Amino acid sequence: VQLQASGGGLVQAGASLRLSCAASGGAVNMYTMGWFRQVPGKEREFVAAVTWSGGRSYYGDSAKGRCTTSRDIARNTVYLQMNSLKPEDTAVYFCAAGRPVLSAINMPSLYNSWGQGTQVTVSS
Repeated sequence: VQLQASGGGLVQAGASLRLSCAASGGAVNMYTMGWFRQVPGKEREFVAAVTWSGGRSYYGDSAKGRCTTSRDIARNTVYLQMNSLKPEDTAVYFCAAGRPVLSAINMPSLYNSWGQGTQVTVSS
């Protein structure tokens, strides 16, 4: 499956952004679709995921209460809605597809396909 992330940009603290991840060559409901972010010099951090079976959503600590991930099967696209953005949310955001077990849904190594990333910059 090929993934194309979009929707990043430069926003002020407190603003919202919605990232999109369009899939081709595979259906989003056949994979667990994850969102990760990365800043230079740090490891890729789990943000959120929606499971292939049942479409259940899971969130990393930084995303709980502020982010919502969803999928549109008809459009073969997943979304990450981010609210109340903070400067520390500044990162490159990636979408990924895989079949991780639930206990390891936050592990980047268990996702097989990755999008190219979209930059999110939050100014104070």
